[in-house]
Amino acid sequence: MPTVEKKAVKKTTAKKRKRKLVIVESPSKAKTIGKYLGPSYKVMASLGHVRDLPRSTMGVDLDHNYEPHYISIRGKGSVIKDLRKEAKKASQVYLAADPDREGEAIAWHLSYLLGLDPNDNNRVVFNEITKDAVKGAFKHPRSIDMNLVDAQQARRVLDRLVGYSISPLLWAKIKKGLSAGRVQSIALNMIIKREEEIRNFKPQEYWTISAKFKSQRQQFTAEYYGIDGKKQELKNNADVQQILARLDQKQLFAITKVDRKERQRFAALPFTTSTMQQAANNTLKFRTQKTMMIAQQLYEGLSLGRGGAVGLITYMRTDSTRISNVAVHEAAEFIHETYGSEYAAVKPRKGKLAEGAQDAHEAIRPSSVKRTPDSIKEYLTRDQYRLYSLIWSRFVASQMTPAVYDTMAVTLEQNGVIYRARGSKMKFPGYTIVYPDAKRKDNQLPDLEKGQTAKLITNQPDQHFTLPPARYTEAALIKTLEENGVGRPSTYAPTLSTIQKRYYVKLTARKFEPTELGEIVNSMIEKCFPDILNVTFTANLEGQLDEIEEGKQQWIKVIDQFYQPFSKEVATAQDKMAKVKIKDEPAGINCDICGAPLVIKLGRYGKFYACSRFPDCRNTKPIVKNIGVTCPKCQQGEVIERKSKKNRIFYGCSRYPDCDFVSWDKPIGRSCPKCQHYLVEKKSKNNVQIKCSNCDYVEQE
Repeated sequence: MPTVEKKAVKKTTAKKRKRKLVIVESPSKAKTIGKYLGPSYKVMASLGHVRDLPRSTMGVDLDHNYEPHYISIRGKGSVIKDLRKEAKKASQVYLAADPDREGEAIAWHLSYLLGLDPNDNNRVVFNEITKDAVKGAFKHPRSIDMNLVDAQQARRVLDRLVGYSISPLLWAKIKKGLSAGRVQSIALNMIIKREEEIRNFKPQEYWTISAKFKSQRQQFTAEYYGIDGKKQELKNNADVQQILARLDQKQLFAITKVDRKERQRFAALPFTTSTMQQAANNTLKFRTQKTMMIAQQLYEGLSLGRGGAVGLITYMRTDSTRISNVAVHEAAEFIHETYGSEYAAVKPRKGKLAEGAQDAHEAIRPSSVKRTPDSIKEYLTRDQYRLYSLIWSRFVASQMTPAVYDTMAVTLEQNGVIYRARGSKMKFPGYTIVYPDAKRKDNQLPDLEKGQTAKLITNQPDQHFTLPPARYTEAALIKTLEENGVGRPSTYAPTLSTIQKRYYVKLTARKFEPTELGEIVNSMIEKCFPDILNVTFTANLEGQLDEIEEGKQQWIKVIDQFYQPFSKEVATAQDKMAKVKIKDEPAGINCDICGAPLVIKLGRYGKFYACSRFPDCRNTKPIVKNIGVTCPKCQQGEVIERKSKKNRIFYGCSRYPDCDFVSWDKPIGRSCPKCQHYLVEKKSKNNVQIKCSNCDYVEQE
């Protein structure tokens, strides 16, 4: 009996013991951290920001030092209520939002709502979500960094002043639903300027001569270089004929120079946010938003079977290439054990921090290099595995020795005409065994020496024309924005998303193309708000935001210096900006409800058919492209080109929903000779093939 009483006392004491409350942003992050901290902690998620400026009004007091008026975000009432309830019961509250400006602002807003003192040591930050990193961070909590909070507030207020000043003008002068912003307006302007370059481009003719030679019983290719010791360009066919006239087909070419060198090729530095976005776009064909979403999942933690949930990468919003000493040491050990000492760099390269870049966080790297992609592949989705593999291999490669190539440059001459041949052969693979260089291939030349001769076998002149600059891909635009100091890593994904949502640009073959609406909006902003589109001005403003974070500038002063001249531009623009009417185009067909002519209207998501009698008749129809193929399923409807919600082209029957035929690949209107199913046009990166939609039949060219 006494033993039972003793147990009861212990149980009562355990119930009274208060737990410590930890608040993070996301439920998955809360789940991972909760496992590391144990039962004495309760980890909850705020689900992102809890307070923000109101959506219905400016929310910034222009007469009282630009004081922001924050309100609780709609829909977060129950979250805030639960957090307050648990905070009252907790012995200690820790704010463990992400380690950046946004995370610091979330922590500050939470401290206000929960009645916490921002000067208390209740802020916990960690760069990776691993057991050691999390537990170590809780040993050294700090107070909320108000410099970081002020930098975030300054950016938020600046964006609100710009957006809520210009957007109403665009609504009044063009159409409702439009918006403008500091970074998005520059991104749009860059896309439109590139389009203007393409439209105004005038191709220039030029020629090349590619020759095939034979020496030492081996053939090799060389390119025309110049005459009489100097490089000379071939501008037209007349220039080519002059060169060919100087050559004697029976005479051998003399090898006048052979340069042999050993060249090293170093691995790229570990990823920053923007370089990760660019590599994922180029290599994996990921959209920027998708890259950041998957990176967030890898950072917050995924379950690895019995090992439990663990954060697989370090924080994914960074513009530093710095790596911690612990990570460098672990990588060196792994490379020695896995690949051998000759592959481990003695002194890994350190990147120079870009001007204006922040060094608060490490580069993006795996939280443990020993967690190889293949060892955890079964626990990841296909996309998670592909991005993790990219991050892991880039980091490991950065800690390895360079690839070594034997290069050879050969100069051949006859009657003053010079050809050059270049070859290379990999001598030592170095980092390329984990991060292959897809663009570099061996081009081995025969073992040639100065004084030898070579016989000309073929000489092929080719006419070319210079090409206009390419449209921006997501990767190229991010790179250009970063090089110009516009925006920060965390802003690129939402910026590119916004200009597409507003239908200012559209993606065609993974490249940005401006729309008519985008060009109208850009023209308006260009005339009335030149500073908004001034790259140098915006980059300087970004620099001032960084100085606020470093405590070198007062945020109110920075806002005031921007807003005083900007407000005058807004006042002038209200009178100066002409109203633009986007005219409806005749569709050439009649409304199938009332018989009135249909017109083509420009809506939020692009062009569509609408009845000219609107609002009396509200009939609308999507604009679809008929590809001239009868539906292979019902044999009654026509196959038309449609677009999915993610703007991807697919093909379906015009009789939908009566016929549910759908195909990602374009039907060509012929049947497979093998199984009689319909044939489709299958596009790959390099070619187009005609394949069967059902069996393995491929039409030979």
